[in-house]
Amino acid sequence: MLKQKIKLMTDSVSDISKEVAEALDIAMLYMPITIDGKALREEIDFTKEEFYQMIDNAKEYPSTAQITPFEIVEKFEEIAADGYTDLIFTTIGSGGSGTYNNAVMAREQFYEAHPDAENRMQIHLVDGRNYTAAYGYAVTEAAKKLVRGASVAELVDYLEDWTAHAGLYFIPMTLKYVKRSGRVSAAAAFAGELLGLKPFCRICNCKSSVIQKIRGEQNMIPKMVETVKADMQPHAPYIIMQGCNEKLAQDFAAALTKALGYPPEAFWKIGAAICCNAGPNVVGFVIKRTEADTE
Repeated sequence: MLKQKIKLMTDSVSDISKEVAEALDIAMLYMPITIDGKALREEIDFTKEEFYQMIDNAKEYPSTAQITPFEIVEKFEEIAADGYTDLIFTTIGSGGSGTYNNAVMAREQFYEAHPDAENRMQIHLVDGRNYTAAYGYAVTEAAKKLVRGASVAELVDYLEDWTAHAGLYFIPMTLKYVKRSGRVSAAAAFAGELLGLKPFCRICNCKSSVIQKIRGEQNMIPKMVETVKADMQPHAPYIIMQGCNEKLAQDFAAALTKALGYPPEAFWKIGAAICCNAGPNVVGFVIKRTEADTE
C-alpha cells in the first residue's frame, strides 16, 4: 500500500494570498476577471490593493467567470505527475459559481483520459459553500493540520464541518458598488444612503440576506459584536474581514477582543469576488456558527 502523499488545492476566491499559498504548499487556481475589456487573473495580474483602485476607476463594471474543467484537469495532471496519492480540492461555493460542478466534470474527464490514475491518486472534492475566508481560512488550517500528520479523512471531515457552519458577515460602507452590481435597486441604495443606513449582510451557503439596517456608523461595531456573540460557537476562532479601511477593521477587532476575551485568528483581505458586489470599503467577519446550514 502506498504511503499517503496529500495535496490541498483551492481557488483564488478563497482570498488566500499567493504568498500564504506558497508558504503552506496549497495549489491554487486563479479566477478570471474582466475589467474594461481586459481579461486578467487575480493575484497574478494585480494585488488586492491594486484591485481596490481598479474597481473605483473602472469605466465598465468588472465581471468574474468560473474556472473551466479544462483548467482544472490540467492542474489535476500536474499534481498527479508529482506523485500525490490524494488531492483535496475545496472550491468556491456551488451556489455562487459553477466551479464546483466543473471540478466534478474535470475529475471524470481526468480519469477517463488517465484510467490508470484512479488507483494512484484519489480526488476529493469539497464544496466551500461560501466565499473568501468562509472557506479559505479552513483550507489554510487544513494545511497546518496536514503538516502535523492529519489523514485524508480527518482533513475532509474538518473542511466539510467548517464550511457547513461558516457564516460570512459584512457591512459595505457605501452602497455605490452594491447598486452597480445589481444587488439592490438604485432607488433602494439612494434611500439607504439618504437615511444614513448601512446594510448588515450575511452569506451562508452562498445565500445572501440583509439581517439588519444600521443607522449611523457609531452603531456598526456594537451591532457586529452583538451578532458574533449570538451566532458564534463558544470559543471558536473568528476572522476579521477587511478591504481598504484598515482602521475600521482594527477598531472592530479591538472591540471583539475585549468582548470575547481573545483576539481574531486572522485578518483577511477581500478579493475581487466580494469587492465586485460590496466595494473595497467594507468591514466584516467570518465565524463558525452554532447552527449548520444543512441545505
